[in-house]
Amino acid sequence: MTATDPAMTALAHGWSALSLLHGRIEAAVERALQAGHRLSAREYSLLDVLSRQHDGDGGHLQMKQVADAVVLSQSATTRLVTRLEDRGLLSRYLCPTDRRGIYTDVTPAGLALLDGARPTHDAALSAALDTAAADPELAPLVRVVRRGLPAPGDTAP
Repeated sequence: MTATDPAMTALAHGWSALSLLHGRIEAAVERALQAGHRLSAREYSLLDVLSRQHDGDGGHLQMKQVADAVVLSQSATTRLVTRLEDRGLLSRYLCPTDRRGIYTDVTPAGLALLDGARPTHDAALSAALDTAAADPELAPLVRVVRRGLPAPGDTAP
């Protein structure tokens, strides 16, 4: 294959469009969360992921799983956890069955912030998708994203 191969050109074009859509959505969500809640999009994602943990078997995520879920390296995730812990939004404690493991939980203050920020996040996401849908290059991607989202009022993940 060469750089001018039509298949590679289409692939590169599709990747470029996907990156553009992601960037626009992330920027819109970031602005809204910062303005309304002094929370970054990554901080919101981390709080959201950790808020879904439970106390049963396998209910707490290991730091690698958390890092994968928020699309950060383990070291960047640890720094983010530390920042949120310093703000009183997260707490850490030793795993009761494996003293080498450390669990991270969302504090009541973190849950309150997350609950307040969720409508802002969802509205910014929806508005960013609406804007992107008007762009013929991004509209097909927006349709794919929206097919994967539950309808308003649904409780599906």
